[in-house]
Amino acid sequence: MSGSFHSQPWPFDGHGSAVSGVFAFSCGVILLYRLSVLPPPEWIAACFVTAFCIVARYRSSLFGRLAVLCIGVTLGAGWAAWHAGNRLSERLPGTLEGQQLSVSGYLCGIPSSGSFNSLRFSVCVTDWHGVSEKTDVGHHLPDLLRLSWYGHGPAPLPANRLQLDVVLKRPHGTLNPAGFRYEDWLFRKGYGATGSVRSARYDPDVHCGWHCQYRETHAALVEWVEHRFAEAEYFPLIASLLVGHRGYMGEPEWDVLTATGTIHLVAISGLHLGLIALGAGFVCRQILLLVPLNWLSETARRRAVFVTIASCCILYALAAGFTVPTRRAFIMVMVAGWSLLFARQVSVWHSLAMALGAILLLDPFAPLDQGFWLSFGAVAVLICVFAGSLGTPGWLRGLLLAQCAVFAGLWPILQIFGQEQPVIGAAANLVAIPWVSLMVMPVLIAGSVCVAIAPPVTDLIVPVFDFVIGVLWRVLTWLANIAVTGMAVSLAEVSLLAILALCLICLPLKRFRLVTLAVIVLWSLLSKAPEREINQMVASPEVKVLDVGQGVSVLVRHGHEVLLYDTGPAVSGVFSAVESTILPNLTALGVRRIDTLVVSHADSDHSGGLALLARSLDIGRIVTGEPGAIRAKLPLAGDLPIQPCENLNEPLGDLVISYWQAPDVTEGNDTSCVVRVRHRRSGIDWILPGDITKTAETAHRKYLAGSEGHPGARTRVLLAPHHGSKTSSSSAWVDAVRPDIVIYSAGYRHQFGHPHPDVIARYRKKGVRQFNTACSGLVSMSIEANRLTMKEMTDFSPFWIGADGLARDQCKIP
Repeated sequence: MSGSFHSQPWPFDGHGSAVSGVFAFSCGVILLYRLSVLPPPEWIAACFVTAFCIVARYRSSLFGRLAVLCIGVTLGAGWAAWHAGNRLSERLPGTLEGQQLSVSGYLCGIPSSGSFNSLRFSVCVTDWHGVSEKTDVGHHLPDLLRLSWYGHGPAPLPANRLQLDVVLKRPHGTLNPAGFRYEDWLFRKGYGATGSVRSARYDPDVHCGWHCQYRETHAALVEWVEHRFAEAEYFPLIASLLVGHRGYMGEPEWDVLTATGTIHLVAISGLHLGLIALGAGFVCRQILLLVPLNWLSETARRRAVFVTIASCCILYALAAGFTVPTRRAFIMVMVAGWSLLFARQVSVWHSLAMALGAILLLDPFAPLDQGFWLSFGAVAVLICVFAGSLGTPGWLRGLLLAQCAVFAGLWPILQIFGQEQPVIGAAANLVAIPWVSLMVMPVLIAGSVCVAIAPPVTDLIVPVFDFVIGVLWRVLTWLANIAVTGMAVSLAEVSLLAILALCLICLPLKRFRLVTLAVIVLWSLLSKAPEREINQMVASPEVKVLDVGQGVSVLVRHGHEVLLYDTGPAVSGVFSAVESTILPNLTALGVRRIDTLVVSHADSDHSGGLALLARSLDIGRIVTGEPGAIRAKLPLAGDLPIQPCENLNEPLGDLVISYWQAPDVTEGNDTSCVVRVRHRRSGIDWILPGDITKTAETAHRKYLAGSEGHPGARTRVLLAPHHGSKTSSSSAWVDAVRPDIVIYSAGYRHQFGHPHPDVIARYRKKGVRQFNTACSGLVSMSIEANRLTMKEMTDFSPFWIGADGLARDQCKIP
């Protein structure tokens, strides 16, 4: 850094009125995704007309200038709302769910292997056979489907143009405050339905326009890369970097990239296109130096360089699948290249604002991507660090400054998205970014061109590929295996740290830098203190039934004490509710230790991801109905106490936790540890029965008869046994339990059909209020003033889940 700091003007100064409007437009697009209801077009039109009238009347005043910004915000919100409304109108009608339908279309992406010996792929639909395309006023059948062909395995599909027999359902996913939301991802990608394939065959009648032809060409390119380089040791990384296809990457590769914070290296982004731009610009410039000066003017030379850069970048972007991140990176590189090559005398912030506006104009769904925020966040951080410098730091110092600034600056964004910033990531990227930039990408691109021109040189090129990638991979693997203690920090602390770190880098005042560095060091030491491992304080007792699909996970807490009942489902190497839902939500709630983990029994939908949870959080003890089976799932648990489910009572804040297990049962659903949670003062209680069947319910009735009789009025909440299966919830047991509320923890349109209609009817006959996590999402309950308060996550969901929640409304139980 230079010894002098000059602040950069923001996009609201001098000649930046147009840029201010673009920035306001961008804010309007982003603002739309903070709303829980999609605003009607009439409202947006009224806001626009009002702001326009104000501008016409008070053009030169401050009031008028603010109205101009309001117009920009309104246009942005209206643009995004129009696209969102169109996307919501192209969803599968509920009446067609579960039916076998016939569709024709072409592949919209490269198929990849999925769980349960399946093949997953996307289809752009051109024809719905036997179904009217327009299903309702303003609604159409979806044009894009996400399909899985179970039992098909990795075998290739019959062709790119297909007729398929499918069974579909509306876009749906688990709904919790934090963690991965599959339904958000489906909306972002534009999928109007998901489903499974019954059969597929070639359909020559499918119209193949330019988009279809491009997809066929890209598939052929991926096939060529596989044919030429499949023998390479690091072929999955080669395919990802060359053609943007990450389907060949397995769990070991993802684990290393995640642990080192280097996933961005295998996602075609601004780094890769920036390298293409630099290389193409350098080569073109060197060639132009050979042309006599009087043949081409400087402007013509600059235009030639820009056209060359644009051509090479678009070719690489197309070869990489032209995915959303690639398109975003291409636009950013083009805007930056135009500003630099034509030496426009504008602030770098203006260029960033114009790139932001261009991306949101072409892709108004971009704010739903985490990569969107990380991309612009990283660029903004680098502008703060380098744009105000009078001098140019050396390459090593510049690299260190850039890496430290980006590491600190992006940490709050990752925290908002519920992700950790790997501490080892700074060191990993410090090595990986220059190596990929200077060695890996040039070698891969040059080698691929050589193989395309002269195929016999493949045997010479592949070892070179393996060498340059192997050096990087060995370093990343070594770094990933280094155990680094994480820091228990809040979003506010991380944000303050990011600000201090950027000030430390940017401001040249020596005393300020010393004080700032001392504060950061002191903070890092305090963040590792033992008392920081205490759970966040909760004033009122809380019980949260997490939405984990076809499984169970219930969080109980009061004060600093926490009990977790079950860990949800998991499929080895494919999915884990602990990873996608439980850990992100516990982190968001400030839970750093589980005092008691109750695992009702060993079935995978109740104990999935148990080992991961034990590695990730401090657990005081485990109580379970099947100690032996649970111990077998925790081979590395060491001295973690695992206790059988014995009939006893113990306190948890103002709550009393009671355990019960059916006698003389050694395996199966009836070994479930039944937990009762009772509030001392109000008498409100919860019963969590696991998967007990009618047989165990008979014994439980006798237990309840001897344990009832606590004073005061009560409200009883029941978690339906076995997700509402017809093998449970017998009429006699329901009469004995006398619940006021029953909650089913079940998957949406799951193959088991839970909850069973007979069970629903039985509870309805008793006058019990019924909730289903498949419809309500997470169900949160708390005791305030000795009264039970309930909240459904759908009441706080974004508009594409809440306002359009037809699928959830249809599965709600009256």
